[in-house]
Amino acid sequence: MLVCTTEGVAGREVAETLGLVRGSTVRAKHLGTDIVASLKNLVGGEIAGYSSMLGGAREQAIDRMVEEARGLGADAVVGARLETSTVASNAAEIVAYGTAVRLR
Repeated sequence: MLVCTTEGVAGREVAETLGLVRGSTVRAKHLGTDIVASLKNLVGGEIAGYSSMLGGAREQAIDRMVEEARGLGADAVVGARLETSTVASNAAEIVAYGTAVRLR
């Protein structure tokens, strides 16, 4: 399944627009990661635990969006976007969304 951020696929024509598809996940922080993050705030640098958690969450949200597009019989998802929001003091939601299409 092709997923792209552009409104179309270069060299291909959109034959049919199937509609909005999305996938989301909510992830909570781990206490151990919070402790490491507090220490990193003192010295600076990347907080690898958070980077890894959010990277996995993005992949899961994209996978869920692709599953929904496959269920519609799509060949591709165009206009794909990712958004992150805080849903609680210790949790973030990652949403992937785009338009499912069939290509010629």
